[in-house]
Amino acid sequence: MSRVNLEIALGVLLVFFTGVFVVIYGFREPQRMQEFEKHQSAQAIEVGADLFDANCTGCHGPQGEGIPGVCPPLNDRYFFDQRMKEVNWSGTLEDYIVSTVSSGRLASTRPQFYAGRGGSPAMPAFSDQYGGPLRVDQIRSIAAFVVNWQETAPDRGTPAPMSGPPVGTDITVELPEGVPTNGETLATAKGCVVCHVSTATGPAWQPTADTPGIGDRAVTRPTVSDYTGAAKSPQQYLLESIVSPNVYVVPGFSPGIMPQSYGDTLTAQEAADLIAYMLTIK
Repeated sequence: MSRVNLEIALGVLLVFFTGVFVVIYGFREPQRMQEFEKHQSAQAIEVGADLFDANCTGCHGPQGEGIPGVCPPLNDRYFFDQRMKEVNWSGTLEDYIVSTVSSGRLASTRPQFYAGRGGSPAMPAFSDQYGGPLRVDQIRSIAAFVVNWQETAPDRGTPAPMSGPPVGTDITVELPEGVPTNGETLATAKGCVVCHVSTATGPAWQPTADTPGIGDRAVTRPTVSDYTGAAKSPQQYLLESIVSPNVYVVPGFSPGIMPQSYGDTLTAQEAADLIAYMLTIK
């Protein structure tokens, strides 16, 4: 065989095996793309988990359980099955989450159950296009993390209406006798422990090596020189900190973080129970 014929034969074989390789690779392309998309989705969920923890847990809870009377749960069967029907959203759930997180919400869509953080907006805008701190890709990651709960979301039920009139914001009002054990249960149900026990979003209730517990601090707080509130007793101070939290902000923390709506969402008995419980933490 001449050298030319050998080169032709080798060229034909090379083309043949290249074609076979391309065909085999092409058959695997859908699987490869599926694996790539799965990997990208997992990465987005991981990034979204960190962003959710940093930006969303204060209102919606560490596991998306919400804060009763303030912010709705997201890790909830109702959110995945009914929410888009309720607001007449025709797009995807992920796009709904992106839209809501991006532009925020001026007023609560269910004020009888969730008052939001108080004032307006009920939920701030998080997109940098609306003055918020997050990019669009970061908000997409948060949406991916929330959607990740869809298969396992529990049915948390419809919030119960208030059992009496709201306590209001007058800290001189005479409250009924509080029950500390009921207050402890209520502190978990209302999400207080999320910010004051589980995380350092708000002043810690429990004592530390340098700081007494909230029960002891409530006794001395109205007498300190930088106190700007109107309380004359520990009970009044704790009520003021619940229903009008911006009147006095503990040094080291910022105003506007704690909901301003508890005067409208707590009954007098609930407020009394919470205060009785907080006074036991020394």
